Amino acid sequence: MRSLVLIGHGSHLNGESAVAVYRYAELIRERHLFDEVIEGYWKEEPSLRQVLKTTASTDVTVIPMFISEGYFTETVIPREMGLGHQGPVPPEGVARVIGGRTVRYTLPYGVHPSMTDVILARAREVLPDASPEDTALIVLGHGTTRNENSNKVVYQNAERIREAGLFAEVQALFLDEDPKVGTWPDTVRSPRVVVVPFFASEGWHTLETIPEDMGLTGTVTDFPENPHGHQRVYYARPVGTHAAVADVILHLAEEARGAGGPGGDTERGHEAAWQAFLKGARAGLRVGEVLVTPELGVFELRNALDEGRPGAELTTLVTPEGVRDQVRFTDGGEHRPVHTLRNLPRGWRAVLSEADLRRAMHYVYPAVIEETYAHDCHALRPTPWATTARRQTGIYAKVQKATPAQVEHVAQDVCSGCLRTRLWAGHKLTQSFLNGVPGGIPCAEACTFVVAEVREEVSGKRGGGHSHSH
Repeated sequence: MRSLVLIGHGSHLNGESAVAVYRYAELIRERHLFDEVIEGYWKEEPSLRQVLKTTASTDVTVIPMFISEGYFTETVIPREMGLGHQGPVPPEGVARVIGGRTVRYTLPYGVHPSMTDVILARAREVLPDASPEDTALIVLGHGTTRNENSNKVVYQNAERIREAGLFAEVQALFLDEDPKVGTWPDTVRSPRVVVVPFFASEGWHTLETIPEDMGLTGTVTDFPENPHGHQRVYYARPVGTHAAVADVILHLAEEARGAGGPGGDTERGHEAAWQAFLKGARAGLRVGEVLVTPELGVFELRNALDEGRPGAELTTLVTPEGVRDQVRFTDGGEHRPVHTLRNLPRGWRAVLSEADLRRAMHYVYPAVIEETYAHDCHALRPTPWATTARRQTGIYAKVQKATPAQVEHVAQDVCSGCLRTRLWAGHKLTQSFLNGVPGGIPCAEACTFVVAEVREEVSGKRGGGHSHSH
């Protein structure tokens, strides 16, 4: 048995941030090469601290869904997942045994050599007859002064394509470091120019910043009076959204030996947690704001506030993915990075098999089943705020300066709207939803949303209510 975990950045504010990772998880799931494919996030749920608990196997391969090596892949992800590793990840990855699971952590997918083929595929989409006679290729990276590794992959891909002789010239340019993208008219001589953004997803940079810096008006833009004469620029879509990235991810997983050998066993604690949940579900159970009702061999999920409403009045969902997309936003359309906040949308019901019920509940309340069962077995160890704060680096290091009063002020605002009981603040939970108390859900550690809000508090940027500047 094998589990594959895809790690994305996620966002506290933007619900679209996680979509690319969901899409690749779905593409890989369809191939049935792993027993399960789980997504985890820095700023959404399941968090980096929780995600390993949600895997069903003792054999786990973790792939960072990032376009290059850098601060997140070398510092944040290994630290938060407890991998006991910091700094550059070796080509063969890092392997550790954590809580009975063998965990293999790989390089980010963007540095895999087969990404060169994805760049070429994007170039051919936008200009099928690109030729070495009259066409230049610009591989466009983000660039950063914070990590020297982040531009390396852009240069490597440009060099590989240059050696293949498919274009008259190949340039590596960047948004945030030299050589800057705005200098392209001076350096590129060919009459036809293909620009391929080496970015993980479609977003602000690919839709706004790059076109602005280059003077592009659409997919094809003419520049009649450039220094080297008339030039026509063809603007491709970012490499990270190409379907072939799923193959790159699988190559990485195989090279980490995640798809070789017999795999691992069922992780006993995880399985016991879900069996305890299913036992309750077969009798009818309420978890937080969700009502789970058995019906003729299937299960119905709905918001408990919709109890008694005829099914005809509700939107009916029949897949775990349908449930996932439904519960990611509030009734008012706001993104829900923390799923246990009391803002579950209403007006839907899901009808699911037992196997699908597990995945749907994982999407509704990530890590809640596993953590609650561990708590009831006295096996969930809370992490006090001081420990969480000490672990933070980068822009979040300043939370170490927060006073207990500041932390409590944030918790009163944020955590008061959450179903969980703050074990990390010394609160006690005597009964859980597994014992019939719907709101009995433990919180072992302050979530990244609380950490971000404490940072705002320390910076003096927090007004009344939730701040939206992170």
